[in-house]
Amino acid sequence: MTGYSQALKTLIKESGAGVGDRVAVSVEGESYEGLLMPRPDIGDESCLIIKLDNGYNIGLKYKKGMEMKKLSAGEGGLGKAKSISKLVFDPKKPPVSLVATGGTISSRVDYKTGGVYMLMSPEEILQSAPELANVVNLRSIESPFRKASEDMEPKDWAVIAKHAAKCLNNGDNGVIVTHGTDTLHYTSAALSFMLKNLHKPVVLVGAQRSSDRGSADTTMNLICSAHAAISDIAEVGICMHGSMNDDYCLFIRGTKVRKMHTSRRDAFRPINEYPLAKVWPDGRMEKMNKNCKKRNDKEKATADTKFEEKTALLKVYPGSDPNVLDYFASKKYRGIVIEGTGLGHVPTQNVKTWIPQIKKLVKDGVAIAVTSQTIYGRVNANVYTNLRILYHEAGAIPCEDMQPEIAYVKLGWVLGHTKDLDEVRKLMLTNMAGEITTSIDARAFLY
Repeated sequence: MTGYSQALKTLIKESGAGVGDRVAVSVEGESYEGLLMPRPDIGDESCLIIKLDNGYNIGLKYKKGMEMKKLSAGEGGLGKAKSISKLVFDPKKPPVSLVATGGTISSRVDYKTGGVYMLMSPEEILQSAPELANVVNLRSIESPFRKASEDMEPKDWAVIAKHAAKCLNNGDNGVIVTHGTDTLHYTSAALSFMLKNLHKPVVLVGAQRSSDRGSADTTMNLICSAHAAISDIAEVGICMHGSMNDDYCLFIRGTKVRKMHTSRRDAFRPINEYPLAKVWPDGRMEKMNKNCKKRNDKEKATADTKFEEKTALLKVYPGSDPNVLDYFASKKYRGIVIEGTGLGHVPTQNVKTWIPQIKKLVKDGVAIAVTSQTIYGRVNANVYTNLRILYHEAGAIPCEDMQPEIAYVKLGWVLGHTKDLDEVRKLMLTNMAGEITTSIDARAFLY
């Protein structure tokens, strides 16, 4: 019990308990039962930590007269799976495959630090959702790598795309990809552009809370994702909680989704359009978007993974220095997406105007695309004089209603196929994977 105060060490020793044992603790007339936890590396050494049956930890400040009784011995290996029983899947159920890449959905709490670590195996993830066996026949589990989503790179998107195409072409009804949430919408966009001739669902899923927390969202997200993966919606999409409750998930198009909150379970929301569908854990599905691509099991998907990594994403702000563009030019970048203000502005008629640098870069063959920081709505090349200067004179590409992250992924993919700026412009303004909404339904705002 290293780390606890001497008084608590004595109390624990006299009770005969150890980490992971079930104990009863009484202090100042209140009683608590739970598992005895190690003290985190940070925090009050005179605070006893136990895990309650609801999955949450509680800290009990040591007081004179505190009592502890050992109720039962623990199984050891606190925070780790004791044993992994193999789930048995029914071969008569629709076949799907799982591609596991890491993230909170494959993590557990490190009780020494209080933080979360990503060491769960894909098989261990399934222990939190044995109900999957009632929905699908999980034919294969692949884990090409395991990393936090903030550590993802474009080359990782290519790996996932190739695995997904292989699984789909081997007879799977759909593919489920487990992934960290921070950059989940980047990966969903990348797969949307990289998976060509897609006629089956590819469902990305993550978790906002690790599976051993009382508020874990892993189980329902996985179950709803399984239902989405065998549906007739042949899209790349993200399937996550649709509300803070455990009632339904939203299946959202991979090029129209964004993480809109750091920690809420319903953080992923559709932008500028409705979700593809609401999905309930019992398998009910309500289609909400009339523009869903339909399943065709006879088609073969291909992974077109060419991507220009010399692509950047920049944000303008009041007083921003346009010389930052020269840095990327010096590093031989081929494309830059600028998060403009409002309808897609950059500083234009002030001392730090961005227009000369943008003109020079475009002349030198660098693609400059502009989106809006507002998230909702679309850029417009014609409303204001400054917009006309940027788009008609300087040669920037207006990215319609694409989110900045989606435009960045698309531009990188486009530049992986052509460096001709006329062709780049044409492709950026072509709706390839549902990334451009021609008519935005006002009811989708803040859905």
